[in-house]
Amino acid sequence: MHVHLDRELCFLDIEATGLNVVRDRIIQIAIVKYSPKDAEPRELSLLINPGIPISEEAMLVHGITPKDVANKPVFAQVAAKIYDFIGNADLAGYNSNRFDIPMLMEEFARVGMEFDMGKRRTIDVQRIFYKMEPRNLKAALRFYCNRELEDAHDAMADVRATIDVFKGQLEKYRDQDYVDDDGNVTPVPVKEDVQALHEFTNDHKFLDATQKFKLDHNGEVVFNFGKYLGKPAGQVLYEDKQYYNWMLNKEFTSQVKQLVKQLTKAYEKNLKA
Repeated sequence: MHVHLDRELCFLDIEATGLNVVRDRIIQIAIVKYSPKDAEPRELSLLINPGIPISEEAMLVHGITPKDVANKPVFAQVAAKIYDFIGNADLAGYNSNRFDIPMLMEEFARVGMEFDMGKRRTIDVQRIFYKMEPRNLKAALRFYCNRELEDAHDAMADVRATIDVFKGQLEKYRDQDYVDDDGNVTPVPVKEDVQALHEFTNDHKFLDATQKFKLDHNGEVVFNFGKYLGKPAGQVLYEDKQYYNWMLNKEFTSQVKQLVKQLTKAYEKNLKA
């Protein structure tokens, strides 16, 4: 570790039952600890029985199944081991400030252990990446077109710059396949074809721009927020009229309100069919 350390530094990564740091649970934790005193880092890796179901979406990402953790200890049984291993170390990870650290704090709190962050420093490697490699229009124009954006935030200047970036992307990725994190290959997705570009630049799992509704692994429309998170949207809206009216009267987008009506009608129609 070519970093000056004045105390121990732990890099950690967590796999979980889902992405909600409050509701979900840890199923795997890995920690690598660097010390100012030791030349070689120490490592800790544990599988943990979460005590709750693992979401299908999560399993598709990390591949850990209920069978893999069925005979593993629950968090309460390994909490002290993890706590002692970390000690007073500073913490680092990838998106760790928003996910790994808050989730670990919640797990400790459930078993009555306070994981004090007051004197710890944190390093989020993702934030270094995002700050040093910005993904704004100015950076895109510099990357694809090798020129600076003048009159930034003037609408016409911005739209012309966007068009130039788009042309640069078509040229740069003309013969390039896309390989996702799971190794799935999309042959040459960036090409002079509107439908292909539409498919590539949209996540069709979500039904609305604010991502309040999504398709689950079975293709069913479910809530992506709130107390009915993951529940079938049409059925809930049909059966819970108070929630139906709440969504129509609160500050949701018109797109969401249209979906509320459509999903309710479709569910009612299926009941009568």
